Amino acid sequence: MAKIAAEMLVEKVTIEAADVKTLFLRWPEGYDIDFKTGQFITVFWPDTPAYKRAYSLSSSSTDRGFFEVTIKRDGKMGTRMVDWIKPGDRLGVLPPVGKFLPVFEPDHHLICIAGGSGVTPFRGFAREALHRGLDTRITVLYSVRRPTDIIFREQFEELARANPRFEFHVTCTRLTADDTWSGHHGRVTPQWVRQHIGDAEKTVFYACGPNALVDFAERLVLEDLGAPKERMKVEKWG
Repeated sequence: MAKIAAEMLVEKVTIEAADVKTLFLRWPEGYDIDFKTGQFITVFWPDTPAYKRAYSLSSSSTDRGFFEVTIKRDGKMGTRMVDWIKPGDRLGVLPPVGKFLPVFEPDHHLICIAGGSGVTPFRGFAREALHRGLDTRITVLYSVRRPTDIIFREQFEELARANPRFEFHVTCTRLTADDTWSGHHGRVTPQWVRQHIGDAEKTVFYACGPNALVDFAERLVLEDLGAPKERMKVEKWG
């Protein structure tokens, strides 16, 4: 059965970094669907319906009445979105799909490894856990080049203050003399990931972002740590 597209109003556009924006897409009247945190929507401009692009939701299933997607300037669609989209525009939206879903069990720990804009679905994970008052532990390990590239920095820090079972850790890989940064630096390493693991048997690993980072995370979890394949969930963004 073909997926039915809905036209949605771009109600708000938020700049997250120099080349990243979040779009707040208001549901049209009568639109009310069931979906899951971690899924993605496919969007297109009404004037070019044949060209579509999928983006992970950065909002959660507990956010009703709207979708949020966070888009990096990349490719034809991403460049047009970041450079030209504005409040009042409209986009065609296909319903959410996908299997990159959080395992919200009270005795589980979700370790979420992200690079660049790959952090966006984990905002939805953290928001749902807070909104529902869940006991599941969530740790985001996030790699960026410089502090100015951190997406949702203030929001993640606020989520960590509001939820003692959520942690947000960042490592910067290309610091310059102009950067003020006292946190972790360098690429994601096996040692850095291991220091955040408590009970490995109760840990579910997620990785989202550039292929190289996701491939590294898979090798670390499946080979170095020896975790079973079902406890490793990945989303590659090229």
